[in-house]
Amino acid sequence: SLCAAAAPNLSYQELKDLKKGNVLHIDVRERWEIDKFGKIPESINIPLGELMEALQMDPTDFKEQYNQKMPSKSDPVVFSCLAGTRSKQALGFAMSLGFS
Repeated sequence: SLCAAAAPNLSYQELKDLKKGNVLHIDVRERWEIDKFGKIPESINIPLGELMEALQMDPTDFKEQYNQKMPSKSDPVVFSCLAGTRSKQALGFAMSLGFS
């Protein structure tokens, strides 16, 4: 299940359309879930427990750890998980840090 501030629930097709643009897709599932169920193409995995720290990292450290440019507070970001609960939490965390 997927979450974005503009549309709290996105369909698979809406996500595919968004990903044609410059959207960062963060998968907040645990690493064992990625190993078991597979990685979503062009997403980065930041488990929910690491997300608050990751979104407050120095951009250089973020790039080093996640091999991805750190999003600015105005960049479009989509969170996903298995059922939608953690992605909604992730959205709340990001918004509490000033992400729009």
